[in-house]
Amino acid sequence: MHVSIADAEKAIAAARKKAVKLKTQMCIAVVDSGGVLKAFHRMDDAWVGSIDIAIKKAKTAVFFGMPTGEIGKLSQPGGPLYGIEHSNDGLITFPGGLPIVDAEGVMIGAIGVSGSSVENDHAVAQAGVAPIGVCDLPQHPWRT
Repeated sequence: MHVSIADAEKAIAAARKKAVKLKTQMCIAVVDSGGVLKAFHRMDDAWVGSIDIAIKKAKTAVFFGMPTGEIGKLSQPGGPLYGIEHSNDGLITFPGGLPIVDAEGVMIGAIGVSGSSVENDHAVAQAGVAPIGVCDLPQHPWRT
């Protein structure tokens, strides 16, 4: 199952609202459960470099079924996923990408946000997920 275009648009609207509240400009990407771009929004004056980062954050979150910040913790030198960011045509392993999980616990897509601090990127991504699902799968093999 994939995130619908209606839900992707709801996610982008909610994320954009949070970005405006934080007084920042963001690029916001929603991908379906296969990692294919479903919807995208670049706010006025958002960095051009954030386009690719937002999309890659969303893809990273859906490819591995966890927040990008969690993957970042596991991909540090000596960690079990060290070097993973070089796979899949490049991944982003810092906060701002979250899976989108429906009411049945099925991952239907992911959101990726870029354009500010990682704390703001994560907060805006959370705001985007909130109206359409949750950002955590019931279980994940890499989590303790």
